[in-house]
Amino acid sequence: MKTFDIQPVDRSLQGAIQEKIDNLNKPKGSLGRLEELAMQICLIQQTLEPSLAHPCHLLLGGDHGIEREGVSVSPREVTWQQMINFTRGGGGVNMFCRQHGFHLRIVDVGVDYDFSDVPGIIDCKIARGTKNFLYEPAMSEEEFDKAIQIGSDLVDDCVAEGCRVLSIGEMGIGNTSPSSIWMSLFGDIPLKDCIGAGAGLNNDGIRHKYEVLSKALDNAQCIMHNAQSAAAKDGTGNNCALILRYFGGFEMIAAIGAMLRAAELHLIILVDGFIMTACALGAIRLYPASQDYMIFTHCGDESGHKMMLDIVDAKPLLHLGLRLGEGTGALCAFPIVDSAVRMMNEMNNFDNAKITKYF
Repeated sequence: MKTFDIQPVDRSLQGAIQEKIDNLNKPKGSLGRLEELAMQICLIQQTLEPSLAHPCHLLLGGDHGIEREGVSVSPREVTWQQMINFTRGGGGVNMFCRQHGFHLRIVDVGVDYDFSDVPGIIDCKIARGTKNFLYEPAMSEEEFDKAIQIGSDLVDDCVAEGCRVLSIGEMGIGNTSPSSIWMSLFGDIPLKDCIGAGAGLNNDGIRHKYEVLSKALDNAQCIMHNAQSAAAKDGTGNNCALILRYFGGFEMIAAIGAMLRAAELHLIILVDGFIMTACALGAIRLYPASQDYMIFTHCGDESGHKMMLDIVDAKPLLHLGLRLGEGTGALCAFPIVDSAVRMMNEMNNFDNAKITKYF
């Protein structure tokens, strides 16, 4: 697997940043979370004058072998149909990218469809969907490494254009299933508490989904146990990469690669809903310092999302009942992030405004 040099943010500027925030012409602390966001962004960029230049959104598509087990109410073909819809500007992600000035990249990492005649989709296809992790690992080590590299390379392309802030979304029918398993394994949470309706399963559907995923975990236990033993022997004590590879989707692993490269390059990472929070959790388990660069934008209505946010002690900016995916929640939250940056760059201070500082 590609390695990343991800360092915790340098906090040597923290005092100067706080002094600037406190001297803006407002009561101390009166802008609440905006002040916390401003501090985080300034530390990420190591400046008192932060920028959100050239925001980019990666929309990553991939299909999942586990979908064949009826764990989603949506059929597999919805993945490729929506990907084509995105190229025509008709998705929720398109609307929000237009609204907030994000450059949208639509990327096929592993969709079970031939897009060769469809303009507007970046071809990074690894395979036409992952294998069915009910019976075997979703992907090989080689495929895992390739997906990580694809995500990393996409970030490099964004940075070459001047990107300072990145959001990531996904399109992949069935991808709440690997997310639920990652949440259970990384958070030590009972699987039943990690499974929700996804795109709209009823109670019987949720029960079936639990039975399938529970059996998949049971089938994987021997491999996981052997991997844990090997990890203990080599001193790492960490089988995170195997868990990610065994259950993940190509679009999800590419998202992790993108997050890690973005953190390495000190970009602001806007983390979306249940799926992307699961990817962020995976990235944090691989490289704990990567969390310093993440802003968790919202808590969605998928069952378990709040618990997953609690695993990493994240405070989401919004709770709007969203569960669309595609990165739409991150895009919706962008104006709040923009307000924090504008506060630092556009608000006057007490001296210049000739206002008595009363604290």
